Amino acid sequence: MMDTRPLAAAKGDPADRSHAPNFLFLIADDHRHDALAHRGDPTVETPQLDRLAAEGASFTHAYNMGSYTGAVCIASRAMLHTGRSLFRAPALPAPETPLLGELLWRAGYTTFGTGKWHNQAASYARSFGQGGRIFFGGMANQYRVPTYDFQPSRVYDAHALRLEEGRFSTDIFTEEALAFLNSARAQQGPFFAYVALTSPHDPRTAPAPWATHYAAEDIELPPNFAPEHAFDIGVRTVRDEVLAPYPRDPAEIRQHIADYYGMISHQDAAIGQLLAALEETGLRENTIVVYTADHGLGLGQHGLMGKQNVYEHSLRVPLILRGPGIPAAYETDALLYLYDLFPTLLERAGVALPSTNEGYSLNALLTGVTEAHRSEIFSAYHDQYRQLPDGLYFQRAIRGARYKLIEYQAGPRQHTQLFDLREDPHEQQNLADQRGYLQVLTSLRAQLRAARQQSGDPLLAEA
Repeated sequence: MMDTRPLAAAKGDPADRSHAPNFLFLIADDHRHDALAHRGDPTVETPQLDRLAAEGASFTHAYNMGSYTGAVCIASRAMLHTGRSLFRAPALPAPETPLLGELLWRAGYTTFGTGKWHNQAASYARSFGQGGRIFFGGMANQYRVPTYDFQPSRVYDAHALRLEEGRFSTDIFTEEALAFLNSARAQQGPFFAYVALTSPHDPRTAPAPWATHYAAEDIELPPNFAPEHAFDIGVRTVRDEVLAPYPRDPAEIRQHIADYYGMISHQDAAIGQLLAALEETGLRENTIVVYTADHGLGLGQHGLMGKQNVYEHSLRVPLILRGPGIPAAYETDALLYLYDLFPTLLERAGVALPSTNEGYSLNALLTGVTEAHRSEIFSAYHDQYRQLPDGLYFQRAIRGARYKLIEYQAGPRQHTQLFDLREDPHEQQNLADQRGYLQVLTSLRAQLRAARQQSGDPLLAEA
């Protein structure tokens, strides 16, 4: 039989991992940080994720750092799987940059991946020794998903592609994950099971009964709803933004949100099946469950539909961990990046961190040693593949515990926004030109420039 472990692992036997935890890693697509019942949303029903949070730890200020492409999930997932910051995590990670699954595989973990993989087949092949129903792409008709069976040869040719027709994407990926969990109890050693859903990304066509579970007329518009963004930020014609016409119609936005909630509640029920399987197979006690998403979504906030921006609704994601060594009913507002999961899970597995890692482990927070973590979050967006006729468009932001600065280059124009997130969490009141905030603005501008330098921002000279 072919040895399908990463080549570096074949040089010697992996260390004994008999007591290492398993990982069930669940990642959604487009799930905004606050679209959860336990985070205070009065409408959406998420009983399984609510229970997961009650039994584990919830991180309320987890951020995607941003993107260098309109397909924000590409950059987000590249960061997550490499532990590298935005401008050092290309869409296809370099062979010399170790990946999360690859490192766990080398260390003796069984690694399994199903669902969406948006960073090309070569990096999937480096990460997983088992899998199925693999979707190499960004989005698809939820009832006609092009998938691959796992290929031990590590080659994913077009002839092996098949269309999963008639069944919803979340259901087919959940089915594949359930089959793996049911087989995992007979395997020796720990596992890393990566389940990447294409929900609640559009097309938001949840199956019955969730398709009509939420009535548009019962949906409250977000407090920062706007018919259009206050100024052009260069994303007006990207795919996400043309899902609804300008100006945004309140009734249509309510329907979009209702459909979004239907997708979230359907996937919540599917997650319940996976959690039940852990119980039934006796795997729960030694399995760390991770739930998160690649980024958030606008859905009418600030007049935006998509995630090609640096507002809180598009950057912040849910993050819940439950399992051995994770305190129950724990919540922290520590500032962190999604890619901080890279060192967190490797440490839990007893795997040495590679020199490429830029993430900060969350384990000190989880053990109560300290509440100190990142003091600021730097965020960036531009589309390196799309240039507009009147010049370059990009967004850069920095936030600390209270204030947030956003600087825009919008072709020949520049815009500045300053928000007090403590008093104005929905980023509605721009303080940049108000008296009394000059010192805050000056300090944040200096912090932003330093963060851009430290991150290797390729557009620093354009500021």
